[in-house]
Amino acid sequence: MQCKGFFELLRAGNCAMAGFAAVIGSGIAYAPVSDGISIFGISLVFACVFLITGAGNAINDFFDADIDAINKPMRPIPSGRVSQNIVLYFSLLLFGTGILLSGFLGTICFVVAVINSALLILYARNLKRTALTGNACIGYLTGSTFLFGGALFGISGIIRTAGLFGLSMLATVAREIAKDIEDTRGDLAMGATTLPIRVGRKQAGYVASAVGVVAVLLSPLPYFTGFSIWYLLVVGFADLCFLTAILRLSKGDAAGSSRLFKQAMAVALVAFMAGAWM
Repeated sequence: MQCKGFFELLRAGNCAMAGFAAVIGSGIAYAPVSDGISIFGISLVFACVFLITGAGNAINDFFDADIDAINKPMRPIPSGRVSQNIVLYFSLLLFGTGILLSGFLGTICFVVAVINSALLILYARNLKRTALTGNACIGYLTGSTFLFGGALFGISGIIRTAGLFGLSMLATVAREIAKDIEDTRGDLAMGATTLPIRVGRKQAGYVASAVGVVAVLLSPLPYFTGFSIWYLLVVGFADLCFLTAILRLSKGDAAGSSRLFKQAMAVALVAFMAGAWM
């Protein structure tokens, strides 16, 4: 049972999605260059992002144990399957391993790994319960997986993946606000100051919807920076998911909206890959 608890702490599906996003970033950054791409380097990119993302998920559960006891009582810590102190050590081990491995990818990747690890801890400890700041932090962290992958090819790789970073950040901010709306009861009980608590659930929904609409409006831009027509064809399905998520949010279904935003992001990853290589 404890091993299963550690697996749940990682949220391996989310970690794999983040790692895959970083690999896509590397692939997109590689497309216009002539140097060979290293399978070892790509594997390290995936491993670093997987480990650091998992560490961030675990440290989030460590700091959110009391809130999860209200909102998600079956999570590993509130359910008693894994002790809170062990979760802390587990998270720090993952952070350390991910940062150590990033050093083999070059200075830029190492710096990004250190900054992102620090932000994940800061978010879990302080920023999660703040209005918009925490949402923006998670948006940056999610989008930066593309930058981390692109950084395998230096500054030019970062420039190549900058557009993906921006679109991913916007989509994630919208989803994070939807999640805050869903968790309002537990956050309010813990004295949090998330956007729904500050301005109300309805107004927060308007903000999330506006951010989502901006993401949809900007989604065609990568096509004009060198992506193939396949990008537009696939990203259209992602846009439909985004718009459906916004519609769900307008009807008060924050949980359903959050799931749809996540699904839309997964489809968008496929669009980026198709646009870069087809």
